[in-house]
Amino acid sequence: MIAPELLHAAGLGLATGLALIVAIGAQNAFVLRQGILGQHVGAIVAACALSDAVLIAAGVFGTGALITAAPAAVVVLRYVGAAFLVTYGLMAARRALRPQALTAEGGPAQDGKPATGSARCGLAAALGTILALTWLNPHVYLDIALLGSLANAQGSPLQWWFGAGAMVGSILWFCSLGFGARFLRGFFAKPRSWRFLDGGIAVTMVALGAGLALGG
Repeated sequence: MIAPELLHAAGLGLATGLALIVAIGAQNAFVLRQGILGQHVGAIVAACALSDAVLIAAGVFGTGALITAAPAAVVVLRYVGAAFLVTYGLMAARRALRPQALTAEGGPAQDGKPATGSARCGLAAALGTILALTWLNPHVYLDIALLGSLANAQGSPLQWWFGAGAMVGSILWFCSLGFGARFLRGFFAKPRSWRFLDGGIAVTMVALGAGLALGG
């Protein structure tokens, strides 16, 4: 039987991880969109969960303290991430001007016609995008530094249970977001729904990018 203090540390890590992950952001917006389209969902969810596992483990190991001690690296990431977010936001705005719908087969269609090749996102492009949205976001390193400090405050070996709880929270969230998005397909059978989604993604991405560039 697992000791209560271990379960408490794991539960605290789960709650803390979810609190940091469950928010409207670039990463979650991309996972949601791909989940609705049903494109490479398993690979994207796995990439998100594995990335979070690596980052959380690094935080527990104390890497977060090293990150906070290297402000120059965070500044570089901030501007690179800002440029990427603004670019992706402009791409989403372009999609909003030419909204898609979902066909009966579950694939995207545009203006009542079958989707063109540009409407789909290849596996390599999808993974490249989600990895960039994850690793080029300087805020994630601040979150990992926070998680690491909270984990290590639990003492040994509780910090690893805290970290494991945070990892489980990440897996649960991304699985729910990615695979649960398919229940919204009926709503997104209408091009107008895609216009709202991509318009919201565009505003979110550009706002996040501007905030990063301005030091937010």
